[in-house]
Amino acid sequence: MVKRNWSYRLLQSLTAVALCLALVITGLGISVEAAQAQELIRRQNLFDRLFGGPKPREAAPPKRTIRRSKPQRQRAAPRSTRQQPRRQKRSSQQAAPRTAPAATASQSEKLENARSVLVVGDFMAGGLADGLETAYAEAPGVRVIDRTNGSSGFVRDDYYDWNGEIAAILEEVDPAVVVVMIGSNDRQDLTIDGRSAAPRSDPWLEEYRQRVKKFASTIAEENIPLIWTGLPPYKSSSMSSDMLAFNDIQKEAVESVGGAFVDIWEGFVDENGAFIFTGPDMNGQPVRLRGSDGINLTRAGRRKVAFYVEKPLNKVLGNAIQPDIEAEDIVDLPATAALSAPEAEPEKKNRTAPMSLASPELYGATDRISGSQETAISYSPMMLEAERKLKAEEESPRPELDAPAISGRADQYLARPPVSRSTEQEQQQSDSASQVQSEAWQTRGSTTAGSGE
Repeated sequence: MVKRNWSYRLLQSLTAVALCLALVITGLGISVEAAQAQELIRRQNLFDRLFGGPKPREAAPPKRTIRRSKPQRQRAAPRSTRQQPRRQKRSSQQAAPRTAPAATASQSEKLENARSVLVVGDFMAGGLADGLETAYAEAPGVRVIDRTNGSSGFVRDDYYDWNGEIAAILEEVDPAVVVVMIGSNDRQDLTIDGRSAAPRSDPWLEEYRQRVKKFASTIAEENIPLIWTGLPPYKSSSMSSDMLAFNDIQKEAVESVGGAFVDIWEGFVDENGAFIFTGPDMNGQPVRLRGSDGINLTRAGRRKVAFYVEKPLNKVLGNAIQPDIEAEDIVDLPATAALSAPEAEPEKKNRTAPMSLASPELYGATDRISGSQETAISYSPMMLEAERKLKAEEESPRPELDAPAISGRADQYLARPPVSRSTEQEQQQSDSASQVQSEAWQTRGSTTAGSGE
C-alpha cells in the first residue's frame, strides 16, 4: 500500500514538472515574438497622437531557409553497357551525310542537264571557282565544278601531274567548258633529264612551253572550249615579273589551239602599273582586292576575276545563264566556233555632210546610218514653205553686209577693203600734199598776223 502511494506521487510530480516546462517554453516563445513586434512598432510621440502619424510597420515575415539536398552519386554503369552506346553513336555519325556548305546547297538546285563549267589549276583557280559560283548562283542551268589543287603547277609534276590527270578528269566530268588558272607556284627549279634548271633559264622556258602546250592541246583535242585566265600581279616585284613571262607563254599556247586567253592584269594595278591592295570592284566601288600577304585574293578580288571570265564564258553557255531557264530550253551551241570566232567589228559610218535644218534628210528621207535607199515620205505644206523661204534668203543679196562701215565705229577697220600697192602710194602722196598745203596755210596765217601788228 505504501509502495503504491509512492509511485502515484512520483507520477504526479513528473506530470507537474512536464506542465511547468511546457508553460515556460510557451511563455518564452510569446515573449520573443512580442519583443520583436515591439521593436518593429514605431513609438508614438505627442504630435503623432494628436494628428495621427504613419502606420506602424508590420513585422517582416521570418526568412525561410531552404537547404538543398546534395545530389546522390550514381554508380557507374558496367563497362560493357557504357561502351555500347558509344559504338552506336559512332556508327550513326558515319552513316549520316556530311553537312554541305551553302555553295554546295545551291549546286543541288541546278537542273539535271545543267551545263558544267570545269575549273582546274592552283590556289588562284580555287578563288576563281568561288567567284564563278557566286556569279552563277541564280542560274539553274550552269553548274561550276571545282577540281583545283592549291599547291600544284606545271613544274612539280612529281607532286601533281596535270598533263597526266587532265584526260581522266575530262572523261569523268564531261564539261561544257574548261576554265584554267595556273602558274603561281611555278617559280621553282625544273628537273629536265635528271638536271635542275633555274627558273626562266633557256632550258627551263623551253620545257615549260612544252608542258603548257601539251595541257592545252589535250583539252582542245576533246573538242571542249578552253578559257585560260591570266595571272595577276603580286606584291613582290620579282614575282610579278615572272607572272608576266608566264602569261606570255600561256597566251601563245592557248591561242595556238583555238582557246581564249583572259588578261586580268590591268584590273589589279594602278594607273602607273604598280601593284595595289585596294581598287575598284566589278561595280567600280573601291574595295580590298588582295590579302595582307600580297598574294591571295579577297572575296571581292575573286569575284572580280570571275567577272573578267564571264564575258567569254557566257558565249559558250548560251541561254543556260538565264535565271528562269527550264531543262527543256537549254540548247547546246557550237561553243568552240563561237569562242574562237573574232568579234565583229562595228560598221564604219561615213561622216555626214552639213545640211540645212529644214532639209528633208533630217526627217528620214535618206537612211544614212544603214545606207539604205531613199524612201518616199510626204511633207506638210508648212515644211515645204519653210524650206522655200530659207533657200530664197540664201540666194537673195544682202546689201547691208557690203555697205562701208561708219567712220569712228569699231568695225570701220574691219570692213575696209584691201588696198593695192599703187593705191597705197597714191594715198601717201596725197597725204604728203595735204600736209604741205596745211603747213603753207599755217605760214601764210602767221605772216598775215605779223603784218597786221
